[in-house]
Amino acid sequence: MVRLGFIIGLLAIVGGLLSGLAAHRAYDQELTIDRIALARAIDIHASLVQDRLTERELLGRVASGLFRTPSVLRADMLEPLRSAIYAFKTDFVSAGWVLRLRPDEIAEAERVLRNAGFPNAAIRNSQGPIKAPDDSASSLDVLMDVEPRINATTEQLGRSLTDHLQLGPTLARALRERKPVASDPFELRHRNDTIGLVLAAPVQQSGSDEAIGFVTFSYELAPLMLTNDDNAMFSVALRDPRAADRELIADDRGVVSVRAVPAENPPSVLRNERFGGRDWILAYYPKTSSVTRAQNSAMLTAAIGIVLTMLICGLFGYISYSNLRLRREIEVRIGFERRLTAVIDELNHRVKNILAVIQSIVTRTLRHGSDVDVARELLIGRIHAMSNVVSLLTDSQWQGVKLNGLLDSRAVPHAARIAVNGPDIMVSARAAQSLALLFFELASHADSAPHGQQPNVVAQWTVTGSGDDALFHFRWEEFNSTAATRREDSEFGVILLDRVVPEALGGQAKRYFTDVSYVYEITAPLATVVDQGERERTGRIAAPVKPRP
Repeated sequence: MVRLGFIIGLLAIVGGLLSGLAAHRAYDQELTIDRIALARAIDIHASLVQDRLTERELLGRVASGLFRTPSVLRADMLEPLRSAIYAFKTDFVSAGWVLRLRPDEIAEAERVLRNAGFPNAAIRNSQGPIKAPDDSASSLDVLMDVEPRINATTEQLGRSLTDHLQLGPTLARALRERKPVASDPFELRHRNDTIGLVLAAPVQQSGSDEAIGFVTFSYELAPLMLTNDDNAMFSVALRDPRAADRELIADDRGVVSVRAVPAENPPSVLRNERFGGRDWILAYYPKTSSVTRAQNSAMLTAAIGIVLTMLICGLFGYISYSNLRLRREIEVRIGFERRLTAVIDELNHRVKNILAVIQSIVTRTLRHGSDVDVARELLIGRIHAMSNVVSLLTDSQWQGVKLNGLLDSRAVPHAARIAVNGPDIMVSARAAQSLALLFFELASHADSAPHGQQPNVVAQWTVTGSGDDALFHFRWEEFNSTAATRREDSEFGVILLDRVVPEALGGQAKRYFTDVSYVYEITAPLATVVDQGERERTGRIAAPVKPRP
C-alpha cells in the first residue's frame, strides 16, 4: 500500500507539473495570439480609416479642380459637379460653394439668390444682414450653393462664413496654403447637431492664381470611430493633437460625444492619420484585457489538466488496488490450499497412525489363548476410547483436548467413581490419544473390587517448574485395591502403562501397591503434553478447575 500510495503521489505530482506547464504555455500562446489579433484588427481599421480620409481629400481636390467658368456669381455653381461628386460615393453630409464676395457684389449676390427662389436671400453674418458696402472693408466668404438642396441646407445660403468660429479660420488657412484644409470638429446644425468637420478646398479662377472661392464638404466623425462589428476587440476614440486632454468617442448608435482622456486604462495603440493638412490621432482601447483572457485560458487549461490527473490517478489507484486485492485473494487461496493439503496429509498420517494403533490393539487383545468374552469387552472399550478421543479432536479441529474432558468422557468405564483434581490442561492431539487409552486401561481394571465394594479412584495432576523445565505429574490411585483383589493387567495393558505412554510423552512411569491402594504415576516434560498452539495464543497452559466430588 505504501508503494502504491507513493506511485499515485508521484503521478499526481507529475500531472500537476504538466498541468502547470500546459497552463503556462496556454497563457503565453493566448496572450500572443490575442495581441497579434488585436494588432492586426487595429491595422486593418486604421488602414480603412486612412483610405476613407484619402478619398475625402481627393474628392475636395477634384471638385476644386473642375471649376472652369468665367462667372462665379451664380446660385447653381455645383450643378456641373453633381455627377462627379456623387461618383466618388464618399460619405459627405453636404457639399457647398463658398464665394469670396467683394463688398460691392453684395446686392448682386442677393438678387441672384432671390432669382433662384431661395426664401432668405439676404447676405448676412452672425450679427445680421449686411446692407451697405461700407459694412465690410474686405471680401466675405459667402455660402452661395449647397448639395443636397433641402430645407436644412438651403436656409444657410447667403450666410457669410468669415466670422464662423470654426469655418472662418479654416477658409483663411485654405486660402493661405492653397490646398484642402480640415476644420476643427463642431456641431453640424443641418445634421441634428451631430459632431463633424468641414473640408474646404480653395478654387482658383482659370488663368489666375487668385482664389475665388471654396468647395466645402462636411463629414460626420462617427464613421471613423465605428468598427461595424459587435464582436470587435477594441473601441476607437479620435483625438486632435492640439487638444490633448480631450477626445471624441462614438456609441453604437453613432452619437459622438466629447470626454476627457482617461488617466486609467490607457489605449493600447495610438495611430496618427493625416487629413486636411492636419494630424489626427486614433486611440484604440481594447474591450477586454488580453492578460485577463490569457489568465482565464490558463486557469481553464490547468483545471482540465488537474481533473484529468485526478481521473488518471483514481483509475490507476482503483486498478492497482483491485490487482492488489486479487493478488491477496490468490495468495490467501494458495495458502488455504497449502494448509488444506497439509491438513489432508496430516489427516492421512493420523488415520494411518490410528489404524496402526487399532491394529496393535486388536492384535494384542485377541492374542492366542485369551478369554473371548473378556477380550471382546476390552477390544470394544479400547476402540471406543480411540473413537471418543478422535471425536473430541475433530470438534477442536485437532487443536488439542482438555485433559479434564478425557476423564469425563463416556469412554472411561465408571467415570462417576473417579475424583478429578488438577488444572484443566489443553493436551496435544498425540498426547490425548495416549492418555485416552491410558485412562481406559486404568479404569477398566479398577472395577472388580471383591464383595461388591466399589473402589474409590482419585486422578490428579500437577505442573511444577516453569519454561522449558516445566514438568507434568499424573497420579492415579485406586483405594480399597490390593494385589489380591485388583484384576491383573493384561499383556497389552502392561505394555501400554509401562512403555507406550511414557515413550509417547517422553517421560517415566511407575505402578505399585500401597497398604490401601493401587498407584500409577507418570512424569513427563510439560512441552510434550500440552498443546503449544493454545499455550502461545493464551500465554498459559491451563485454567484452574474445581475438583469433582
